[in-house]
Amino acid sequence: MTNGVDLISLATAVPQHALVQAEVADAAQAVFGRRMHGYDRLARVFESAGIECRYGIRPKDWYLEERGWHERTAAYTAGATDLLVTVANRALAKAGLAGADVDTVVLVSSTGIATPSLEARIAPSVGFRPDVRRVPVFGLGCAGGVTGLALASRLAAVPAGGTVLLLVVEICTLAFRLDQLTKANIVATALFGDGAAACVLRAGDKGASGGGSGGHPVLARVTGSGEHLWPNTLDIMGWRVDDQGFGVIFDRSIPPFVEEHAAAAVDAIFSQAGTDRGAVGRILCHPGGAKVVESIEHALALGAGSLDHERTVLRDFGNMSAATVLFVLERALQAGLPHRSALFALGPGFTASGVTLAGPQ
Repeated sequence: MTNGVDLISLATAVPQHALVQAEVADAAQAVFGRRMHGYDRLARVFESAGIECRYGIRPKDWYLEERGWHERTAAYTAGATDLLVTVANRALAKAGLAGADVDTVVLVSSTGIATPSLEARIAPSVGFRPDVRRVPVFGLGCAGGVTGLALASRLAAVPAGGTVLLLVVEICTLAFRLDQLTKANIVATALFGDGAAACVLRAGDKGASGGGSGGHPVLARVTGSGEHLWPNTLDIMGWRVDDQGFGVIFDRSIPPFVEEHAAAAVDAIFSQAGTDRGAVGRILCHPGGAKVVESIEHALALGAGSLDHERTVLRDFGNMSAATVLFVLERALQAGLPHRSALFALGPGFTASGVTLAGPQ
């Protein structure tokens, strides 16, 4: 294997409340059908999104009442904390570690605000040491899972990096809004779900084969990363903040923008990571929606249907923002990664983020 940082465990979790797409579509029809001109045309997104089920921190009927900042923030803090405790303990158990073994925690989330930050709130339940280094990261949106993995890997690579725990949690369902009679809100209602993921990373030993630092098994090795920020694209994706909470910004230009610009950005990211697209056996991406997945396939000449793990995760869990790509990576690891692969995601900014991986030999 090439030198880099070892990914020694990966775990995922979703909340208990299933949001079956057909039931959500019926509820949305009752809420928006008579209030929005042309709603029947917009409602087709519930069928075309490629989603059968998602999960939320609250049962479906909770979202059918008006909620303000206070209720949404309380729900975010409680729901995200529960998911993080679950996923952190799962990832540590898979790595054969305890919370006290963690030297640095990177926490990625863009769907709520909590101060003290979430990794501090879960410290007693996970067992972090008092001297654990904490790096909360906000605002990366759907790109956060990949950018967070890159950041955690860079922190693990420094001499004092030690064991790094990456935590990603997104409570996207809190963006469901009854007051927003917009296409973007209907799309969000058809796409979003809640979920969390956690990774344990350590600097790899030079020349290691099949075992990471301290003899832990290696799932993959992070070999490089890169980012690309397009100028004058702030309005493509993000949050609009008002008295009730976050309202989604989705520009209709996202799929054509991806088709036109993604290939050059991915090639630039691979160059930053010291490789090229031709050397990568599998590209894994954040499945923002069915049309975006198709656009990425076209842009990168991957072949129709080649992003199969992405479609499966989208079908079963919806768009969980930053956490989603790590669900995709989990599926890919279970199926077997090629020797060289890469993760790729798009997010607000408008930005692209990539991480290159090497499979264990």
